[in-house]
Amino acid sequence: MPGEKSHQPNDKLFSITFRRAENTAALLQAKLPQPIAAAIDWSQLRHQPGSFIDSHFSRSHTDLLFSAPLAGHDCLIYLLFEHQSTRDRLLPLRLLRYMVRIWENLVETNPARERLPVILPVVLSQNAETWEISPQFAALCDVPESLASDLLAFLPDFFFAHLQLAAMAFEAIPGAPAGILVLRAMKAERLGRLLDDALWDEELILRVPRRVLQLVLRYILGAEIDRESFEARVAKINDPGTRSAVMSLAQRYRQEGRQEGRQEGRQEGRQEYILEVLTIRFGRIPVGLKEAVHGIEDDAMLQELLRTAIQCQSLEAFTEEI
Repeated sequence: MPGEKSHQPNDKLFSITFRRAENTAALLQAKLPQPIAAAIDWSQLRHQPGSFIDSHFSRSHTDLLFSAPLAGHDCLIYLLFEHQSTRDRLLPLRLLRYMVRIWENLVETNPARERLPVILPVVLSQNAETWEISPQFAALCDVPESLASDLLAFLPDFFFAHLQLAAMAFEAIPGAPAGILVLRAMKAERLGRLLDDALWDEELILRVPRRVLQLVLRYILGAEIDRESFEARVAKINDPGTRSAVMSLAQRYRQEGRQEGRQEGRQEGRQEYILEVLTIRFGRIPVGLKEAVHGIEDDAMLQELLRTAIQCQSLEAFTEEI
């Protein structure tokens, strides 16, 4: 189901990082209820292209859908990323709407399906302060207390896992190194602390793939921080190679900023070329996969994806590399 293309740096950083199954698995293994996390075969977690959010929320929300076996049964994990600044008391209602869309999409593509897979809804909020939102859908319903037990069977109900960055200390954010650095950057941005030690953890930075470090640096520089303060922060990095690489990337990104118009044209051309190659090789391309490719703006990653499009054995294999 198509969603509107997002231009928010938050969305790009989140999508590119957590579209990779290993980053999402490392985060959710630590945050889902232990019996459920233990029953999921995380080695088979696969990203499913597509978006299910309402179009008017597309500038403040991004979503990712994954599949994985749960105790030998089909299961879907729906990860909704919120970076709006205010609490949404009707969040459980929107989640229900999105989950129904996912199920309807499955039935449309496989009309013979008799049973629906379990969907585990997870919300990641980039909030500055903790929001008081019940994680249970039924809490939205105005139920007479005297009839609560009798009405229970008539109410749709589910719980969702709500991961609030405001409720996590920087050092307590779980996951793989790439996911940890990205979530620390998102928390720091909301708090105005992009140059704090918590984000510039050299031990963590050294464990992060270069492409993720590039994305985070773009995110930091896009926040219009003071140049002298940024350079002073970089100068504190002990490892000479990392310090030099960060400064070189920062200089390159500033230069690219001055050439933004031409760069966007090049990126759009590469995106379309990738999709053309995939179309020639595999036929019709799902809308969700087109949106995923259009959402990638890193030149090096686009170049890698072009090679993958030429060499991969299937669309599924290509999707796993995004």
